[in-house]
Amino acid sequence: MAGGLGRLPAPPGPFRPGFWRSPIRGPWLTSVFGLVLLVGIPVLFVTGALSYAAYNPDLGPLNDQTPEKGLLGFYLFDWPTRPYWLYRLTQGVHVTLGVVLVPVVLAKLWSVIPKLFAWPPVRSAAHGLERLSLLMLVGGAVFEFVTGILNIQLHYVFPGSFYTLHFYGAWVFIAAFAVHVGLKSGRLVRALRSRPFWRELRTGVAGTRPEPPDADGLVATAPAAPTIARRGALALVGAGSLALLVVTAGQSIGGRLRGTALLAPHNRAPEKGPNGFQVNKTAASVGVSPAMVGPDWRLELYGAGPVRVFTREQLLAMPQWPALLPIACVEGWSTEDQHWSGLRLADLAALAGVPDAADVLVDSVQPPGPYSSVVLRGNQIRDPLSLLALHVNGVDLGLDHGYPARIIVPANPGVNNTKWVGRLTFRT
Repeated sequence: MAGGLGRLPAPPGPFRPGFWRSPIRGPWLTSVFGLVLLVGIPVLFVTGALSYAAYNPDLGPLNDQTPEKGLLGFYLFDWPTRPYWLYRLTQGVHVTLGVVLVPVVLAKLWSVIPKLFAWPPVRSAAHGLERLSLLMLVGGAVFEFVTGILNIQLHYVFPGSFYTLHFYGAWVFIAAFAVHVGLKSGRLVRALRSRPFWRELRTGVAGTRPEPPDADGLVATAPAAPTIARRGALALVGAGSLALLVVTAGQSIGGRLRGTALLAPHNRAPEKGPNGFQVNKTAASVGVSPAMVGPDWRLELYGAGPVRVFTREQLLAMPQWPALLPIACVEGWSTEDQHWSGLRLADLAALAGVPDAADVLVDSVQPPGPYSSVVLRGNQIRDPLSLLALHVNGVDLGLDHGYPARIIVPANPGVNNTKWVGRLTFRT
């Protein structure tokens, strides 16, 4: 069949070799972009895998929103609580790097676009497998970057759960990426050695010449006159990445950069005062009304003995402990360190008659939905900074921050720091 297609003339338009005329397109420029992605993509995958592990997926479906994951759901260690800023770092790197790499991904796709229109589309079984891996690579890259950016912008138009789609998409993409690296690494090295990098940076438009013809068909057969040098293309992509860093990174890094994070929904504090720091979901957005957390609210404590029930006033009468912790979320945003105070989870476990609890089921009073209940691991319970917080920055929690009581645990994903807590069930 491939031989039959090869005897047919190429369709008009992009399938014709003369259609692509850029004089700077070729193995060298493609390899420079590829080298950047060869470093960046594994970092993205590792930090994404760490994000998955941070949810303690082995503790059950309340924590893990990815059904039928099978062997893909493996993890190598229990998620730690120290350093307390660990999740803020790993997820901040994951999201910020993902955004910064967008211009590089687009440039890499531009540099190889003639291969997507190669004719005949399949010349042999081996060529067909290579084409399939390329389709998975390009499709996986576009899917992962698009879904990730939409999630950062809190624009949920997915035909399902973002977590599930992004999780499976990541495995498809990284598998295709590994195959592609295995097939192309030798060519990448040879292409990079073919033209000294610093010489290209000194070559302007007047001195720009096409590369010699290549086996992959990236070099134009009928190149047009250059309108930009290779150094200009690299500078354009680098400037795009730098601009995205400036308008995004502040939501993760904080400080003065927070004011420049113009493309980040959580770039600035929503209001002034002790409760004036970022929040992902408000009480109204999840169906928590003031009446649900009013004077009739009670904390139910389950464990080895009879159920214990406490009013907020009774909880405030117990010893209160401080914790200086940020909130960091999967969308990449984080707060500065906030001054929390409340009851240690370890003390509540002892009060429930389970001082060596293996885990605790945390239930919110909000209507049932994703992460309205989560499970925390034993090491999280026993960390002295893990609190059922009642105050933040010296005042009562605001309603949107979880009044009358919320969980705050070091290095914990923000969604697992459950707000509006109504029940704690300590288990062995």
